[in-house]
Parts: sequence; structure tokens; C-alpha cells
Amino acid sequence: MLNMVFLANSWLSSFNQPGLCITVAALLHYFLLAAFTWMCLKSVHFYLALVKVFNVYVPKYILKCCVAGWGIPAVVITIVLIINKDFYGNGSHSESNPFSNFCWIQENTVFYISVVAYVFLVFLTNTAMFITVLLQIHTLKSRTQERSRFWKQ
Repeated sequence: MLNMVFLANSWLSSFNQPGLCITVAALLHYFLLAAFTWMCLKSVHFYLALVKVFNVYVPKYILKCCVAGWGIPAVVITIVLIINKDFYGNGSHSESNPFSNFCWIQENTVFYISVVAYVFLVFLTNTAMFITVLLQIHTLKSRTQERSRFWKQ
């Protein structure tokens, strides 16, 4: 859906309808955040599968993942829309602005908080999960090598 909204964005913004542009920008923002949220949930899933292998039962795990994967971005978009729906828009419609025919976030502060900071938090979480999984794999490999040396002796 992110790709579909992105590809249709330029065409839909050419209608010069503020309501349509706000909707398209909010959808683009939502699907972008949803993609990163699902990427983060995937890293948490890897952590649970490779580090917390035993005694990991999460009741209604898929439902909780779906609520987080689709709900957290919805909360962010709702907050932005509640604060000011005009944060989304079509730019300045000037010839000097190459992105004037693209519906997106118009306020830099909102962009940095709701996109850049969000992606940065996902990146930090993924990095932490990756390092934890690598350390777990390394310790398992070390234990296996020690056991094989012991049995060979």
C-alpha cells in the first residue's frame, strides 16, 4: 500500500483538492510508519525465536502483533491530525519547489518528530535485537565447540 499511495500521490495532488491531498499525505505517512513498525516487530520476533527459545508463550501473539503493527502508526497519524490537519499538504505550488506536486508533511518539526525520530527508534531497536541475537548465536557456538572438544578428549 505504501508503494501504491506513493505512485498515485503525484497524480492525486494535481487535482488541487486540499482534503484529498491531506488524505493522501496521511495515508502515505501511515503506511510508511506501518512498514517500519512491522520491520521492528520482525526483529522482536527474531529475538523471541533465537534468544528466548524456551518457555516463550505469548497468548494471542499474532493479534498483539497486528494491533501494534497497525495501531502504533495510527496513533501517531491521529495525533498529528488532531494537532493540526494542515501539517499535511501540497507544498507551495511554486515553480522553484520541485516537490510542489506531492502531498506530504509540510512542517519540518512534525516531519523530524513523526518520521525521522520514529525511524531512528526502530533502527535502534533493530540494532539492539541484532546484537543480542548475534551474541546468543556466538555463545551457542562457543558452548558447542567446548562440548565437542570435551567429548573428543
